[in-house]
Amino acid sequence: MNCKAKGSRNERKSIAFLEAHGYRCTRAAASLGVFDMIAISATEVLLIQCKSNDWPGSVEIEAIKQFSAPPNARKLIHRWRDRQPAPDVREI
Repeated sequence: MNCKAKGSRNERKSIAFLEAHGYRCTRAAASLGVFDMIAISATEVLLIQCKSNDWPGSVEIEAIKQFSAPPNARKLIHRWRDRQPAPDVREI
């Protein structure tokens, strides 16, 4: 499987995971922006970057930190390791 297909598959898995926890999600496919998806609940907004196997590098982490977001928004990284049923989640 190529990297792009694997990344798209993991983004869809994150959406399914979040929707199962009560969020409404939208994916920013091929946006080349800081975040891959946005998830919204009644009380918060999640800005999510998905990764496969590795955490993002320092430059990408810094871009996430510098991104201006409203106070009720949380910036998360979902790391999907191969053959794992749920992502590792890190809040930035």
